[in-house]
Amino acid sequence: MASEVQKKKGSESIPMSSEMQGKNKPQETMPVPSDKKKAPEIPKSPVGLLRKRGQEAVPKMQPAMMMFSSKYWARRGLSLDSAMFDQQHLGGNMLRRTSFSRIDEKPDKEGGSAHDSGKTAVIFSLKNEVGCLVKALRLFQEKHVNLAHIESRKSKRVSTEVEIYAECSCTKKEFNELVQHLKDHVNIISYNTPQHVWSAETDCLDCVCVLGGLPDGEGVPWFPQKISELDQCSHRVLMYGSELDADHPGFKDNVYRQRRKYFVEVAMNYKFGQPIPRIEYTPEEVKTWGVVFRELTKLYPTHACREYMKNLPLLTKYCGYREDNIPQLEDVSLFLRERSGFTVRPVAGYLSPRDFLAGLAYRVFNCTQYVRHSTDPLYTPEPDTCHELLGHVPLLADPKFAQFSQEIGLASLGASDEDVQKLATCYFFTIEFGLCKQDGQLRAYGAGLLSSIGELRHALSDKALVKPFDPRTTCYQECIITTFQDVYFVSESFEEAKEKMREFAKSIKRPFSVYYNPYTQSIDLLKDTRSIENVVQDLRSDLTTVCDALGKMNKYLGI
Repeated sequence: MASEVQKKKGSESIPMSSEMQGKNKPQETMPVPSDKKKAPEIPKSPVGLLRKRGQEAVPKMQPAMMMFSSKYWARRGLSLDSAMFDQQHLGGNMLRRTSFSRIDEKPDKEGGSAHDSGKTAVIFSLKNEVGCLVKALRLFQEKHVNLAHIESRKSKRVSTEVEIYAECSCTKKEFNELVQHLKDHVNIISYNTPQHVWSAETDCLDCVCVLGGLPDGEGVPWFPQKISELDQCSHRVLMYGSELDADHPGFKDNVYRQRRKYFVEVAMNYKFGQPIPRIEYTPEEVKTWGVVFRELTKLYPTHACREYMKNLPLLTKYCGYREDNIPQLEDVSLFLRERSGFTVRPVAGYLSPRDFLAGLAYRVFNCTQYVRHSTDPLYTPEPDTCHELLGHVPLLADPKFAQFSQEIGLASLGASDEDVQKLATCYFFTIEFGLCKQDGQLRAYGAGLLSSIGELRHALSDKALVKPFDPRTTCYQECIITTFQDVYFVSESFEEAKEKMREFAKSIKRPFSVYYNPYTQSIDLLKDTRSIENVVQDLRSDLTTVCDALGKMNKYLGI
């Protein structure tokens, strides 16, 4: 969201770094259906952002839409489609089976497991033709790398390809050499995936599980039912943060790329319950953060919502929000827990909408820790820590905004792909680009606006088109990443937005409702009278406490 763009129709460019330069808009998203159409189509994920460099247009993406770009990365062969599995949950117990079709397997004579040290995996795709696998395996032989296990499956992205999962027994050095060799001959999907991710058979995006006790055994997409299972969602990144595109500002900077690999390792090794590792940011990274911090804080008093301005000084006091200091996620997480019950966790790169929204259901926000490249501090082609800390965190400290965010996450659990896309679009036009009314004036609460100088100014200007937020229509609005939004949606309050989302969630087709249990940090499925009775008992207990408090107020205060 820190990337700035210019409208084609009469908007003035802002003379501030390349972020303020104009960008052309490729028409790669579905057009927004008019109100007269009966069957509006779901907007597709945008696939690129054009950034001017002289006369040459270079594809770019804006972090506002990273969460919604899985189709884009899949087409480019960069999707981390880690070992997909079909799962069944019958009678409360998971029965899992791999969806790979085994084509060959070399038994491990020593009887070791796939999780022994010295073993790692790589996934790559091949054109489905005679002899393709033999040619690929010859590449392993050329690098003297032993295969401990190999499986295949039909590609879920390209119908004419197959995907190969190869588990190797080799040193880290040998594996790195192998990966470089493979890149010259095959399309690598993922590698260096942590062992515990491969051991989690529920780690999938498109898998379906059957939840015990549902009517007719109806299947729904898998989702985490306890907070520790978010490890599987957060580790399923669509693209590693160290694998940069050729047009990325830091692509040719080997020092920067090595630094990004470090942040990837930190995020992929993190597990629920652990303290978030503290980062020793370099002077260059702090300087880049300082430029972004200084320019944005000039606008906040006249453009940011009341809740944002209330929490920013608290973050300065307790988390070290300063121009000369990049806050640590561990400090931020502890602060948010006390203020709203939210926490943050490090993430290596982009998540799918389903995985990202699942985190919100548990009041967990996935945050990147890396900093954009120093050559262009006011532009980033991906979400970085400047966007996360300045755009998202101050509002996550507000209890009502936190509840609104969680409502969207809860609505996504077990929803169809179509409904998840609708929720993701509502997320985009609220939590990323939302406006609210305060004291008769428009104010921004969306992180995409609060981390973008040019669009923050534009959204509150007379040039912006503003409509009331209504999830039923907002969910069909086109999400634009190449320029300013065609329309922004305004809510009277976070409470109003939350109630509208709750009503909209009723239209989502799933054979159960969900209830977040804050005591066990788990999701209860409300699918029968017994499960509903348990929730009613909790509500009765809370209501008794409220009645007792009202009685004491009447007795001692005369209210």
